[in-house]
Amino acid sequence: MIENPALARSHDRLAAFLETFPLTAVPCEKVGQANLLIVGSSTERQPTEILFRPRVVPDLPEAKVMLAGTTVDFGGSINPLVGALPEEITLPLAEEPHLAALAVLVIDETERRRCGSAAIRERLAEVVVVLAIRRAIAAGTVNAGLLMGLAHPKLHSSLVAMHDAPARRWRIEELAAIAGMGRSRFICEFATTVGTTPVSYLNGWRLTLGRVRLRAGKSVKATAASVGFGSAASFSRAYSRHFGHPPSESREAKGG
Repeated sequence: MIENPALARSHDRLAAFLETFPLTAVPCEKVGQANLLIVGSSTERQPTEILFRPRVVPDLPEAKVMLAGTTVDFGGSINPLVGALPEEITLPLAEEPHLAALAVLVIDETERRRCGSAAIRERLAEVVVVLAIRRAIAAGTVNAGLLMGLAHPKLHSSLVAMHDAPARRWRIEELAAIAGMGRSRFICEFATTVGTTPVSYLNGWRLTLGRVRLRAGKSVKATAASVGFGSAASFSRAYSRHFGHPPSESREAKGG
């Protein structure tokens, strides 16, 4: 059976984030610089777990040692998914045999330094990060927010729809239908789970995309149209309220 790419995309909770915020991974040798670490005991030097901290660089207990490390950038504070992830994602390799095999390969490429080792380590690190985020989404969270919404068996479909088509003039009834709910239940469930209303969430996502496109050098007018605003003026007002500064400042900061 051949899977319909459009249908597969409609259920992919990470696709829009990976397209909007390119995931980059750079191998590094120092614990204080890596936020994705393959960790082992200081005595046996065998990989026991993978540690990913999306927003901070971790220190390690004395009993553990970094066997391979990577500095991962997934858009930083601009990416709402990064902000929603837990401070630390730990992947015990005893429970994840496929990751254990990846960890061994990364360590081998780190130690032997053959042609193309850096590129292999970068690609493997990207795979590991996506798998770690998948696990975080599957685990959900006890706190309302994006992660809890993406983990929700019904609401995640409406979130994916908004992420994939931000410029569309979404009606609550359409989003509720995508989630398989009635209008009133959808509004209530969305607010309880995500922590905001569907309209507010969509507006925030549009403005976040706008910020990314402004930093890429797009004009305010073109950006406004691409994220669903009727005019540059309405986009600028909403942008200033949301971020505390006008769009022009984001364009000027595109190189920073």
